[in-house]
Amino acid sequence: ALILSNRAVEGGVEIVAMAKENLPAPAAPRPPAPARPAAAATTRSAPAASPAAAPEALAQKIISELKSMRTMFEEQFARYAWDGLERHQPARSKTLCAMLAAGFSPTLARQFMDAVPARLPAEQVVKWAETALERNLQVISAEQEMVERGGVYALVGPTGAGKTTTAAKIAARCAVRHGAERLALLTTDGYRIGAHEQLRIYGRLLGVKVHAVKDAADLQFVLAELRGRHLVLIDTVGMSQRDSMVVEQMEMLNGCAAGVRRVLLLNATCNLGTLHDVVRSYGTGAGDGCIVTKIDEAVGLAAVLDVTVRHKLRLQYVANGQRVPEDLHLPNRRYLVHRALGQPAEGASAPGEAMAASFLASAGACLA
Repeated sequence: ALILSNRAVEGGVEIVAMAKENLPAPAAPRPPAPARPAAAATTRSAPAASPAAAPEALAQKIISELKSMRTMFEEQFARYAWDGLERHQPARSKTLCAMLAAGFSPTLARQFMDAVPARLPAEQVVKWAETALERNLQVISAEQEMVERGGVYALVGPTGAGKTTTAAKIAARCAVRHGAERLALLTTDGYRIGAHEQLRIYGRLLGVKVHAVKDAADLQFVLAELRGRHLVLIDTVGMSQRDSMVVEQMEMLNGCAAGVRRVLLLNATCNLGTLHDVVRSYGTGAGDGCIVTKIDEAVGLAAVLDVTVRHKLRLQYVANGQRVPEDLHLPNRRYLVHRALGQPAEGASAPGEAMAASFLASAGACLA
């Protein structure tokens, strides 16, 4: 049968179709007219429409109708799934609503919802979600802190993430514990006006010389001279995650023989989509974790924790202000998770039936 149209009606969907045997037979093609001599041609006529044009247009219309029906069926099935979830597994539905309202992605919320124990009482759902998030959030211990481990670290990330200020905070912690003579500061940021000078000011306050490097060869040479230092921090160029120079910068750091560890800075005030874009652009394979900055300016922490958990980034520090070095702390799982789930995101409310069903569909939910 050929589906001609469909529309929503009260109580269901109306589909108009025609049986195959009732379809009109295609007209027989006319034999081509004999060609006239060029000299006898006195007028020009518009070219006749291709016989294949009508079937192609019909096929496109059928495909469009099928896509529309598929979208409608998916929405209906998602609503049925949500109805069943609320009735038979209220703990799971409450987990989904709590995480969506906080600002977590539908994908992560679905993963946690699927892991909720079936017989968990509804009043224990939020506590269970907090505990599960704490387990999945990877953080360093005091013994693993980069100031204690030492090595060469490059702070990377987009413009405005706070790389220079964070480098100064880490450098100050190292100078206090191990002495300024065991610390070195490098910068590759020769593009922004005053960026180099800003790090030099911090260096003078700490009694540490700041080395400026221009390219990979220069970086190799300077790191060879600083081989005996306990901690070397590299403040990199701040640029958009969509800038083509990001790839060049990562290749320069990855190709260094000194074994540079990349630490990605994530701005807690950015939205979920931007943070995922940053992680994809800067990569995580050769990285050594991340630092979350500006948590004092962020309305909620769900987005940045979502990215950290989903990409399995190890959290090194959190920064909550401009003071050097006071506003830099080792991560506290319980505090971060409680703040992320403790209140809904700005302007958000608990998702209703239609919204929750839509989220289930977008996350690829297929519940029995």
